[in-house]
Amino acid sequence: MPRRASVVVIGGGVIGTSIAFHLVEAGVPDVVLVERGALGSGSTCKAAGGLRLCLSDEPGVLLGARGMAAYARFPQRPGREVGLRRAGSLLLLSEPDDVRACTRDVALRRALGVDSRMIDPAEASRLCPLISTEGLLAAVHSPDDGQCAPESVVRGYADAARRRGARLCTGVTVRDFVHRGDEIRTVVTDRGRIATRAVICAAGAWARELGALVGVALPVAPVRGQVLCTGPMPRLGKLPRPVPFTVDRSTSLSFHQEGRGLLLGMSEPARETGFDTRYSPAWLPGLATALARRAPALRGLGLGGGWAGLYDMSPDGRALVGRATAPVNFLYATGFSGHGVLQAPAVGEVVRDLFLERAPALDAGPLHADRFARGAAGRSASRV
Repeated sequence: MPRRASVVVIGGGVIGTSIAFHLVEAGVPDVVLVERGALGSGSTCKAAGGLRLCLSDEPGVLLGARGMAAYARFPQRPGREVGLRRAGSLLLLSEPDDVRACTRDVALRRALGVDSRMIDPAEASRLCPLISTEGLLAAVHSPDDGQCAPESVVRGYADAARRRGARLCTGVTVRDFVHRGDEIRTVVTDRGRIATRAVICAAGAWARELGALVGVALPVAPVRGQVLCTGPMPRLGKLPRPVPFTVDRSTSLSFHQEGRGLLLGMSEPARETGFDTRYSPAWLPGLATALARRAPALRGLGLGGGWAGLYDMSPDGRALVGRATAPVNFLYATGFSGHGVLQAPAVGEVVRDLFLERAPALDAGPLHADRFARGAAGRSASRV
């Protein structure tokens, strides 16, 4: 493991590897990334890979749109196929308040150049024949949304970063930091110390603890989410179009096509915070109830394996991206609340520019972590 670095990136998921790639691509020397497990082994490898611009805040929409454009070019830069599929997305709405809020959100996204529109239940059923329209008031259709393989994104960024000289060190746990004045000078790990000029925290659900070590409040909470696969569904091949990434707002039920079956997900009712990633079948009765209501065509399907992962949830559903006031050489990118894969390419660009002390292409000011201390946090940025 290197003993010196110009910058140490902590976290080897989709955010950390994107940052490392963008730094070395810009010519930053001696970039070191440390990850306590394998690359992508935290939340990234457990993600469903949805690329959905269902956000209601301008910075989040712009990050997502820029990320979506980057995935379309990913085979050329950094150079890897990521299984991009753009079957669109549907957000199903059965509450009047949700319809009103999403109508405002769609107007914002359209003003920012994102193709998104309100549709009626009949149109939603045409786009996804698996759903029931009973009780449905409207839906949001975003035809350019889709999904990709998060593990391929990590591998693409990691391989390209290594080719350009970055050192990516796995099996390394950060224990502490050594300060001199208002700067971090050393990262203390279980495999030795790294002298550095800057630290970038991209530790996802584990970012709060790392921030606390340097006195930076990163109010990120780990929240477990569970998914499972269905067995093969011959009916999918007979549908007139691919199944869009479909989410029922009132129940949080989601499903999208994965191979010859579907990948199902739903928020757990308690939404308790913690780092428990053991899969539990306790959510299956609630899933069955949601399927009976909104997608009865899926009842009785054979179920395959399931798994659990962690969302890095921020208090307002918006990402935390910025440079700390003190230590002045501590930067962070966390709290993506389920949209990390979507926003990762653009976040890598923004953090690169913040590190280089130049104006980012997208204004990251509204995403600074001090917004909570200033009382500037807004309403939830995500509709799911």
